[in-house]
Amino acid sequence: MRHLFRFSAANTRRNHLLLRYYKAAKAAPTPSPATPPKPPKKPQKFSFHGVTWEDQYSWMSNLSDKVAMRHMDVYMEQEEKYTEAVMLDTERLQDKLHSEMASRMAFDLSTPPIRWGPWLYYRRAEEGKQYPVLCRRLASLNDEFISHKHPSAGFDFTTGKRIEQKLVDYNQEAERFGELSEVSPNHLFLAYTMYDKDTDYFKLSVRNLNSGSLCSKPQADRVSNLAWAKDGQALLYVVTDQKKRPYRIYYSLIGSTDEDVLLLEESDENVYINIRHTKDFRFVTVNSFSTTSSKVFLINAADPLSGLKLVWECDAQAHCIIEHHHGYLYLFTDAPKGGQSVDYHYLLCRRVDNPSNPRKWEEVFVDDQDFIVQDVDFSDKYLALIVREGQNLRLCSVGLPLSSAKGAVKVRNLDTQFLSLPKHVCQISPGPNYDFYSSVMRFIISSPVMPDAVVDYDLATGRWNIIQQQNLLLERTRVLYGTNSASNSMDSSNSKCSSPVNANLEDEQLWNDLSEFYACEQYDVPSSDGVLIPLTIVFSRYNKPEDKKPGILHGHGAYGELLDKRWRSELKSLLDRGWVVAYADVRGGGGHGKKWHHDGRGTKKHNSINDYISCAKFLIERGIVNEDKLAGWGYSAGGLLVASAINRCPDLFRAAVLKVPFLDATNTLLHPILPLQAVDYEEFGYPGDLDDFLAIREYSPYDNIQKDVLYPAVLVTSSFTTRFGVWEAAKWVARVRDLSIYDPTRPTLLNLITDIVEENLYLQSMESALEAAFLIKMMKS
Repeated sequence: MRHLFRFSAANTRRNHLLLRYYKAAKAAPTPSPATPPKPPKKPQKFSFHGVTWEDQYSWMSNLSDKVAMRHMDVYMEQEEKYTEAVMLDTERLQDKLHSEMASRMAFDLSTPPIRWGPWLYYRRAEEGKQYPVLCRRLASLNDEFISHKHPSAGFDFTTGKRIEQKLVDYNQEAERFGELSEVSPNHLFLAYTMYDKDTDYFKLSVRNLNSGSLCSKPQADRVSNLAWAKDGQALLYVVTDQKKRPYRIYYSLIGSTDEDVLLLEESDENVYINIRHTKDFRFVTVNSFSTTSSKVFLINAADPLSGLKLVWECDAQAHCIIEHHHGYLYLFTDAPKGGQSVDYHYLLCRRVDNPSNPRKWEEVFVDDQDFIVQDVDFSDKYLALIVREGQNLRLCSVGLPLSSAKGAVKVRNLDTQFLSLPKHVCQISPGPNYDFYSSVMRFIISSPVMPDAVVDYDLATGRWNIIQQQNLLLERTRVLYGTNSASNSMDSSNSKCSSPVNANLEDEQLWNDLSEFYACEQYDVPSSDGVLIPLTIVFSRYNKPEDKKPGILHGHGAYGELLDKRWRSELKSLLDRGWVVAYADVRGGGGHGKKWHHDGRGTKKHNSINDYISCAKFLIERGIVNEDKLAGWGYSAGGLLVASAINRCPDLFRAAVLKVPFLDATNTLLHPILPLQAVDYEEFGYPGDLDDFLAIREYSPYDNIQKDVLYPAVLVTSSFTTRFGVWEAAKWVARVRDLSIYDPTRPTLLNLITDIVEENLYLQSMESALEAAFLIKMMKS
């Protein structure tokens, strides 16, 4: 089952052992006075497009040079000791912060059960084990099952029989935790992949759920995704080439001794393929896409060897999902219309047996820029719509089938039922929703001032059940199922389009909303070119107006991805200490249309940087954050954003945290050491194009560090397993120290994390405590 909630098993005893191991691994002799390490300089010149530059630290990325790697090991050790020395006086504060953060972590023993047909599927932990166990039980045997507190409830004491079935115990697998897991529609088989660190790919296995044994085939390597066919008797799967490009589709008949059949091989190195089954399991869709074209083929799931039928194509890269409903195909896409680019997704429809031109589809909804459909999910009788009205996200349902006689209609004019939501919703994510014939759909509702709520909505009645949500006030997490759920229903008078967006006061109490204690405000900030940038700020209502408030500004602005504004319990420690937490939705990110994304990528990357700087200045000029107390925070590509902003306005920030950041854009894009995909070049630019190359040189953080200027204090966190190599962080740190004015109260630190941290939430909270302690220390110095 794909998209079962990712699970980090944690319990008190195991975390104490991990903590002891982690501290022992980090332990070092009493550090000497803190002096920044100086790695060797080995200048090397590079030229491209007539531009010549020198890189004194390019040796750090020469992985094949054993001498260079020995120097790198020594340098990393020196950096670790330097960070420990600088942060030595914050040990008590770190321990206190870690205690606070760990106490808020949801050490739940199970994910909320997902009902599919007669079964409840869930993942749960076993004491002392690192990885979860994928389980199921018949819903009829225990419909009011509360799994997160009672994993032993897998045993029925009245009958003496075990009612829980273990499907996969990831602790017993030789490889790492799995990436994909798909139960067959007949509930007889489980196909899943496991990551092999030695080969760096995912291996496919299929398990017979009746016997518990592995099937002899298929067993394949480098599998990227899969889909069931023939009602669970056959499996289609995609494998990647050596460059991790998905390029082949195979068909495997479960239980057969015949060789797996190659259905499709894409020889063009610029084309990627992906498969998925429609929710009714009638068809398997094949998406074939490149930077210049997109195609969707249909495979009859009842007869996969009958061939692929082209049902849609366009001359552009487009996101597209096809669903089947009672003889009709529905296509949700952002493809250009009439050769003109569109800003948002829209829904198309055609009969499945229509042999007409694959470019000819009928629109379902009339364009409405004030009421934008952002996502859809189908069931047998209902269509769920996630829509944006102005700055508000809404969730509604429409009965199916839609009348095709009327042609395209406005969503507002349909018999639409709007579902209850709390205040300040920043994200609505559809859950797994496997059961096509159920009227109940699961969604994850997120807000900057509310822990994520996993909610089941009954689209037939409007009733809703909060299945899982952490209650920080009571220091517990509720995971409910069946009649024990907190529930409410929409009054029939409020079920039409005129219904209010937010829940009433009684609803807010059910939502575990924290807005009584933490305020959430939104602003539109003019950027340097006049474009308004959404800025969200969160702060404690107990802050005094006269307090000199420190603040932290989050940003990302890449790949059209949503900025993560969800409530994060580790930030509560800063909020309760008077900090302001702000989020800048800069161009290049998601949630505001395709144009918003495109206006912050490639040669327009400068827009996202200017947007971030404008939001930072706004916070200070409006007195929301005290001058000289603003910190930046960026993850991955967000690290590039923050580092670039620091290069342009180093005096604007007092500190910054850069987590596994992308910092050496010029060299990474010109000479990639780790595989890059076409989407990476689209996002940051093609160095072979002169305009793109000059833009890269202009924004690349490593290439634009100012000389003889005082820089803010920066904590850079990196890992040997990051997709942006650890050498990027090391090179940037070394060059900042070389060029900027040295000030021991504004150190530049490099913190390395290991696999054991990345795989355990409890140890991640230690890293969060280090980051928070660093920020607090820098604001006081």
